Amino acid sequence: MCLAIPMKILKIEGDRAIVSAGRVERRIGINFLSNPRIGDYVMVHAGFAIEKLDPKKAEETLKLLESI
Repeated sequence: MCLAIPMKILKIEGDRAIVSAGRVERRIGINFLSNPRIGDYVMVHAGFAIEKLDPKKAEETLKLLESI
């Protein structure tokens, strides 16, 4: 089973980005996105951002995951 997690872009380094979800930070690929920006929420799967997310929905999902 695979799971994608909403994460927030903290820093962009070429085609890679540092993202966070709660206290977890990861370095991921962002080459599947068009025009990613610091502060964007993205869906992360297998080390890559696969789509941008609505900030409000991403924050709601992160709160739900944290409560589990």
